[in-house]
Amino acid sequence: MNHSDRITIECRINGMAFQLSVSPGMPLSELLREQGLLSVKHGCCVGECGACTVLIDGTAIDSCLYLAVWAAGKEIRTLEGEQQAGRLSPVQKAYAESGAVQCGFCTPGLIMATTAMLAKPRNQPLTVLEIRRGLAGNLCRCTGYQMILQAVQACEKQE
Repeated sequence: MNHSDRITIECRINGMAFQLSVSPGMPLSELLREQGLLSVKHGCCVGECGACTVLIDGTAIDSCLYLAVWAAGKEIRTLEGEQQAGRLSPVQKAYAESGAVQCGFCTPGLIMATTAMLAKPRNQPLTVLEIRRGLAGNLCRCTGYQMILQAVQACEKQE
């Protein structure tokens, strides 16, 4: 592909405005990694593992399946944007304190999916089944999921 095939898009990434040149078929995960946002992992590249999960306008998406050109005019949040004044976000802190981070490869995607799930309005705490459904697109080979469930429940107690 030559340079003339590229498209310029404007978007916000972790609160900062960007004007970026992208190829039409480039996945958002690739664009974000080119920008140095390495929390966005290349796992399966087919939308099954969730390691590339980011938020687009507050909704969790698999960035390996989302074309970068679709991000024009959107607000993108990655794990790098979750820290507040150099401190861990409540979700990051809960994952660390619950031991839900073992090898860490899946952790950024799980934290972003959890962040989106907890931001949705609700009248009562999430059930274990609702948490499992909310994180169903994120795979973890190390933790056995129990510590991840505990981390999400700990986040709810902080709210």
